[in-house]
Amino acid sequence: MTAVVELAGLDARSATAISGGVYDVAVAGGHVVAKDTPSAPAEAASLRWLAVPGGPPVPRVLGQDGTWLVTDHVPTGRPTAEAAEAFGRELAVLHDSGAPAFGSPPPGGPVDAAIGLAPMRNETGERWPEWYWAHRVEPYLRTAVDQGLLTASQAQLITARVERAEDPGEPPARLHGDLWSGNVLWAADGRVWLVDPAAHGGHRETDLAMLRLFGCPLLDHVERAYQEVAPLADGWEDRVGLHQLFPLLVHVVLFGGGYATQAVAAAR
Repeated sequence: MTAVVELAGLDARSATAISGGVYDVAVAGGHVVAKDTPSAPAEAASLRWLAVPGGPPVPRVLGQDGTWLVTDHVPTGRPTAEAAEAFGRELAVLHDSGAPAFGSPPPGGPVDAAIGLAPMRNETGERWPEWYWAHRVEPYLRTAVDQGLLTASQAQLITARVERAEDPGEPPARLHGDLWSGNVLWAADGRVWLVDPAAHGGHRETDLAMLRLFGCPLLDHVERAYQEVAPLADGWEDRVGLHQLFPLLVHVVLFGGGYATQAVAAAR
């Protein structure tokens, strides 16, 4: 850890563990965050790609070497309606920044990336329904069945739901890719920062559906402000479950338990 902090041109003084593999490092003049994760190259590329003018702020990448990543430290604050509304508008700007294709990785990012602790492959596709099935649902669904976490009949129900998905008729959006509430940082500066991304090109409703899945403070303010900038297509609320299948199946594979029941319920 000290080596990669020094590679970033910083003088590491001390480090405090925040969570597994994540450290708050005191340096001359302040603090930085150092992470030891196999997905460090993908996360570094993601953070750089998500730093768009007018979008939600993201921590600067200060250094990356092997499995180590060093970024800005962002002091935490508390949720406010003003911050939530600004976040909704900024998220719309981020999505509108676009991507070359569904599944495209950030520039310089690896094809073999990760979402949390699960592998995620950034293969590209021209049409969202086929790409979503092949690269965001089927791999995790197959693993869940092989591990006995879902039955064949449950898998068929999920498959049938994705097969009914229609092409959104929208270009690929630039997604955070793992937008659960834990990666939405309400900061001391009164803004919402995005952290720990798994960025790729996708359907913008997937980011919004993930916010709903795991709960986001003041989500009604976020969604309302988002819609003012970039109205969603008719019927988007009916498609929330479809978009939640991806993160739910990832959680089935990683954690099992009640996530299997939630995935089946989302498909229904």
